[in-house]
Amino acid sequence: MKFTTPATTNPIDQLKVVGKPLDRIDGPMKTTGTAPYAYEQHEAAPNAAYGYVVGAAIAKGRIVSMDLAAAKRAPGVIAIVTADNAGKLGKGKMNTAKLLGGPEIQHYHQAVALVVAETFEQARAAAQLVQVKYAAAKGAYDLAKEKDKGVPHKDKENADSKVGDFAGAFASAPVRIDATYTTPDQSHAMMEPHASIAKWDGDKVTVWTANQMIAWGQGDVAKTLGIPKEKVRLVSPYIGGGFGGKLFVRAEAVLAALGAKAANRPVKVTLQRPLMFNNTTHRPATIQRIRIGASREGKITAIGHESWSGDLPEGQPETAVNQTKLLYAGANRMTKMRLSVLDLPEGNAMRAPGEAPGLMALEIAVDELSEKLKMDPVTFRIINDVTHDPAQRERKFSQRRLVECLRSGAERFGWSKRSVEPGKVRDGRWLVGMGVAAAFRNNIVMKSAARVRLDGKGVVTVETDMTDIGTGTYTIIAQTAAEMMGLPIDKVVVKLGDSDFPVSAGSGGQWGANSSTAGVYAACVKLREAIAQKAGMNAAEAEFSGGSVRAGGKSLTLQQAAQDGEIVAEDTMEYGDLDKKFQQSTFGAHFVEVAVDAYTGETRIRRMLAVCAAGRILNPKSARSQVIGAMTMGAGAALMEHLVVDKRGGFFVNHDLAGYEVPVHADIPHQEVIFLDETDPISSPMKAKGVGELGICGVGAAIANAVYNATGVRVRDYPITLDKLIDKMPLTA
Repeated sequence: MKFTTPATTNPIDQLKVVGKPLDRIDGPMKTTGTAPYAYEQHEAAPNAAYGYVVGAAIAKGRIVSMDLAAAKRAPGVIAIVTADNAGKLGKGKMNTAKLLGGPEIQHYHQAVALVVAETFEQARAAAQLVQVKYAAAKGAYDLAKEKDKGVPHKDKENADSKVGDFAGAFASAPVRIDATYTTPDQSHAMMEPHASIAKWDGDKVTVWTANQMIAWGQGDVAKTLGIPKEKVRLVSPYIGGGFGGKLFVRAEAVLAALGAKAANRPVKVTLQRPLMFNNTTHRPATIQRIRIGASREGKITAIGHESWSGDLPEGQPETAVNQTKLLYAGANRMTKMRLSVLDLPEGNAMRAPGEAPGLMALEIAVDELSEKLKMDPVTFRIINDVTHDPAQRERKFSQRRLVECLRSGAERFGWSKRSVEPGKVRDGRWLVGMGVAAAFRNNIVMKSAARVRLDGKGVVTVETDMTDIGTGTYTIIAQTAAEMMGLPIDKVVVKLGDSDFPVSAGSGGQWGANSSTAGVYAACVKLREAIAQKAGMNAAEAEFSGGSVRAGGKSLTLQQAAQDGEIVAEDTMEYGDLDKKFQQSTFGAHFVEVAVDAYTGETRIRRMLAVCAAGRILNPKSARSQVIGAMTMGAGAALMEHLVVDKRGGFFVNHDLAGYEVPVHADIPHQEVIFLDETDPISSPMKAKGVGELGICGVGAAIANAVYNATGVRVRDYPITLDKLIDKMPLTA
């Protein structure tokens, strides 16, 4: 099915099941510990051995020698996999050949060996006996030092952009801001580490793994191992957090497959926590220069955003300028991204890549300019709203309710009580302030397929390789099928995360919910047609409700329709050129109140509010959970998260949960989320968009702006820790 124009009649619009705040159908299994995660597939892969990864002790250089003799003699050891005996590894989507290093080393903690033993403890002990000698080479680990070596990225979508005469308009603007902001390297710290079990059956391998994009992963494993794609099966029914870190196959999945072949039995591998930080992907640091010029009345006349970031050779830039192309008006515009080669672990997707760090800078700059204009920052954002893509006036936004988000949020939060002058509101020893930031994230639609089965019990089973990374996918897919087939949700069974199922959009970029449910919608349309045809009804007139189908005076239950055998339908939702005719984006506004200790500089968040305009909300309960989780991550990025780089050794020093600080319950107050009542018929037949990443976009800047309002101290270097405040705090007397 191709989605090109909004449907005139759409069963989803009944909203009998879709749009309801239903409990997650996978909740009971997760709360009772019976949901099998990748590392827990004991029945599917019995008698599994354990693999332990040895990570490189240098960041750049070569392995001179590797002595495995003592490790091989250790109790319980079955096999040891290295680059010398693994065979030639192919290059997958994200250069998966690099997942096993040797003799060249590309980054610290790159996997150089896998020790397989009968027990985890034996594998871990034997891994300590692997003796590796290295020849270290000089590496580049400091973005600031490598900044001037940055080059434009070769991808067209990441090329420099220019509209009008930015330089001239900025130079002549009566009110200007020209400031540089920095964001540090940040890490995924999901509860479930990267974990996999691999099992060979002849020449076919099954990998149970924690992976967000099953089809991508299947292809990468096949290319890496040099075997046909149909000889690889990936299974990932439950994932304990992904956030972009599990978009691509990582070392443990490939090593589990290699280890299982070497041991001739199933092998399970999980990355130890330090390797979660230095071996897998992270959000790269940025240096961002923002220049905005405006008239004295507050109209933006020039806006420019430049960003520098680093990655390994063949890496990607952190696309921090993306939102600046679309968020505010301004006839004269410029964006640039520069990528430097750094010999640090791979930089890649982390929840809302691009917009998350980009808005951390842009939305402070917007506040700084509004202050120069002596204009309320909410008002300044509103008067610079735009209805079209600023670079293409003919390309309208399908929906854009940023102004409503800002206005309704300001009223709900009590913005009118904010002190215009910073550092003037006290509550005992605490300085109190409010901050605001706009939220923006593009709406991406992805081709997605599903298969649906109706059995003789009147139960519909949905099969798709879509994944649930803790976001509620099982539930919204069940709601979609229930709505389409006129069934209660307990008559729908959902099976996810298996490469044997039709290829879905996968989980990432907040495209998962909208795209995967649209694929289920398409399959259910086919199933409705098959049922109606079998019953001798006109499919266009058939009404599915209460577990029955009716048309032309006829009626029968779905159970009766399938009494002669299962009815199966499969289809794919594909998208036409609507995304080229319309700019599709999601919008929001974040409001934050903080208190800063006048004596110590300690910052405490007191209140948080997010107002979101993100199309139809398929399940308000799970959507709220997504947004408050994103707000929490945004708070961490603003106040504490910082991968500290050892610029001599080229590694992240604080590579565990003791040293890498993330927010805990005591750090986060009550969070309020408001969803505007919105449907976007241009987006998909679900008329939905996404909220999983929108909730993090802008939060950091809202906190930074609140800290400034509380203290009068402007921090442009994240995270905003007390050492950056205390010497500049107003007198406490």
